[in-house]
Amino acid sequence: METIIVYLDDAEYAQPLLQSMAQAPRAAHTHWVVVACAPRITHRVSKWVSNRARENWRTKWADKLFAASLPVLQGSAGQVTSLLARGPLAEVVDQLRQELGTSPQIIDLRRPKLESQVAPAHVPAALPLGKGKLQTGRALPAVLAAMATCLGVFLEEALI
Repeated sequence: METIIVYLDDAEYAQPLLQSMAQAPRAAHTHWVVVACAPRITHRVSKWVSNRARENWRTKWADKLFAASLPVLQGSAGQVTSLLARGPLAEVVDQLRQELGTSPQIIDLRRPKLESQVAPAHVPAALPLGKGKLQTGRALPAVLAAMATCLGVFLEEALI
């Protein structure tokens, strides 16, 4: 029996991919180990929440994730095991390899984090001045001074 470890963090994102994997011919002879990867809690929240409350939240979150994603795999007649990752994924994989005794295939179906991959959509205009420094705060006064100079020259020419 083949063993496949699947990392999940969003059931909606992973649903079509899980359906296609469950419809594969080898899916009936596969042991699926579904690992829920809970979102990280910021350090600001962790100051005010106890470890017990944090673990209860992770457990409830994982139960919702499994309720939305496991029925797809359970319909394939393969064996399905669910697991909540409580540490770094490298440690979880090492522990699973020791328990299962095989070298499982690992599939990462977590939603990609777009903040770190996408450049900002709008880059403010800046004028390069000096030794490689960008200064944007002096553009308006410089333009106004240039316009006043042009207006003065124009009026002087018109009055002569």
